[in-house]
Amino acid sequence: MKVRIEASWESVLQPEFDQPYFKELTDFVRAEYAAKTIYPPAPLIFNAFDRCPFHQVKVVIIGQDPYHGPGQAHGLCFSVPPGVEVPPSLVNIYKELERDLGIPPSTSGDLTSWAKQGVLLLNATLTVEAHKAGSHQNKGWELFTDGVIHRLAEERRNLVFMLWGSYAQRKGAFIPGDKHLVLKSVHPSPLSAYRGFIGCGHFSQTNRYLVQQGRTPIEWKL
Repeated sequence: MKVRIEASWESVLQPEFDQPYFKELTDFVRAEYAAKTIYPPAPLIFNAFDRCPFHQVKVVIIGQDPYHGPGQAHGLCFSVPPGVEVPPSLVNIYKELERDLGIPPSTSGDLTSWAKQGVLLLNATLTVEAHKAGSHQNKGWELFTDGVIHRLAEERRNLVFMLWGSYAQRKGAFIPGDKHLVLKSVHPSPLSAYRGFIGCGHFSQTNRYLVQQGRTPIEWKL
């Protein structure tokens, strides 16, 4: 099992890699991949970082777990590879994009083009056992991704953090609002999307903020 992470992230996150918890996490993940069906495929565990180097990050979207069905997870939160049915939460994200910016819903669920423009699509937990949601929670991934968010919040300025749902909001509670734009809403899942996600306007707010900071806005259309 060979796993690498993009060079700029490797440098920034070296203090995390040196922590005892990360050695325990690595041992756990290696054993899981050796014995079970685990998603995403091992080379894609750090796909979010590989597609979006540290100094190119403009926007951070925080998810929770990778998808746990066959062929769905590819290391980007809310995203699925080309040809895979668009998941329900992403359907609602597309609905808000259409309402907010007039962008018709895509038939593809692949958000790689967002990542390449500087949107870090970060799940809190980066691996999961097939058909067992949450199976790799509380093994160390959350500590690692907390470290990711801390370093972005501390070492970068004028980023946009999209915190959708109570879990993401707790994870990003420490982000200084005077240094970054922190956008909060309910989660886009079918259970909650119509209680505030649809109508949140996060995509247009993000682009206005980026333009105000002299940065190129995100082309959200896929």
